[in-house]
Amino acid sequence: MFKHIVLATDGSASAEHAAQKAVELARIHGAQLTAVFVVDPYPYLGIGEVNPMGFQAYMAAAQEVSAKAFAHLSDLAKAAGVQLQARLIEDAQVTHGVLQAADEATADLIVVGSHGRGRIEKLVLGSVAAKIVAQSTRPVLVVR
Repeated sequence: MFKHIVLATDGSASAEHAAQKAVELARIHGAQLTAVFVVDPYPYLGIGEVNPMGFQAYMAAAQEVSAKAFAHLSDLAKAAGVQLQARLIEDAQVTHGVLQAADEATADLIVVGSHGRGRIEKLVLGSVAAKIVAQSTRPVLVVR
């Protein structure tokens, strides 16, 4: 049924739970799995122009977190016999980065974790998972 699954990850506990489900689905369906970690390259607009070392430190930290997440995913995928591609994407909007990666991969399914925030937190903070569901033209599995 699924030939290519895109997993949105940020290295969090909810992303870990989603990763386990995505790897299992990929194993069952013999699908390729692409893990996507989106980092905002412009979180401190203006500061990086004044202090390029701050921007470089931020990007190095983001790459370190993504490398840890990808290493763990690689171990999960390898144990399940699943082909994994890891992609670090720089985009100011996580939703856009994930959806663009799914389009480029011609994914059959997007898997994303949900932090399970309450209504007030969601209203204030927003929900990447909800935005992906709302904007995607592909099926989305939200794992809680």
